[in-house]
Amino acid sequence: MKHLACSALLCYVSLSLGEFLARVIAVANQKGGVGKTTTAVNLAACLAAAEQPTLLIDCDSQANATAAIGFSKDPSRRTMYHTLILNEPYEKVVQKSQVDGLDVLPADKNMAGAAVELVGADNREYKLQAFLQPLRERYKFIILDCPPALDLLTLNALVAADAVLVPIQCEYLALEGVSELLDTLMRIRRTLNPSLEIEGILLTMYDERTTLSRQVATDLRSFFGQQVFQSVIPRNVRLAEAPSFGKPIIFYDIHSKGAEGYTQLAQEVIANVEKRAGTGARSAHSGA
Repeated sequence: MKHLACSALLCYVSLSLGEFLARVIAVANQKGGVGKTTTAVNLAACLAAAEQPTLLIDCDSQANATAAIGFSKDPSRRTMYHTLILNEPYEKVVQKSQVDGLDVLPADKNMAGAAVELVGADNREYKLQAFLQPLRERYKFIILDCPPALDLLTLNALVAADAVLVPIQCEYLALEGVSELLDTLMRIRRTLNPSLEIEGILLTMYDERTTLSRQVATDLRSFFGQQVFQSVIPRNVRLAEAPSFGKPIIFYDIHSKGAEGYTQLAQEVIANVEKRAGTGARSAHSGA
């Protein structure tokens, strides 16, 4: 199955990014229902299929990313909770996924308790950052799926991240939350993570047949310019079905529009890293 995914991804030449620490990307938006988990899971799978070793971390107590990548509920499984609260080592927590080159740090309902237990912890905002530091030499990318709220779990993800990828649904109500999110990111940059960048803004649930989707896309590109990814994620039935089968879209239906959108997104993210490293031959926005 992997060779099918790679054949689509590697029409864009497989990139050698050199020896450097993993790029840590938090997929975040304070508004729910904008495609955060779908984006985190499928971006991670597409990066791994493009031969970029990737770690997907589920930071949400709903554990939707864990289920969407193919892990059923298992009370005995160690999760992100055990990492943040009980200091379990990497080897006991990280799981191999069905995608070659993609590891997963799963979540479960105990994560809701972690947000409470962290309140009284020392260096509570830096727990995830400390855990990830020795892992950054093992991967090219680490993708963090954040909860739809600015709690201590999201804060840990944003402090640990190099950059934030912001999925935005193509509707006007979604636009209203963008300024709030950017204000939050600016505060975090001033106080906790001065090097935090914007990886890019991703248009999701795009329907080219509607004037609304086209207008929202135009407004975002006009205001944010090169910070908006060229890749667009369409409203796609196969993409919506894939999580119920525990598969990323490139394994569920490689020929779907959703698979095409996330394949292109992975290419842009890889190209951005190459560009930062000064080796990119293809143009891409800086995401800065």
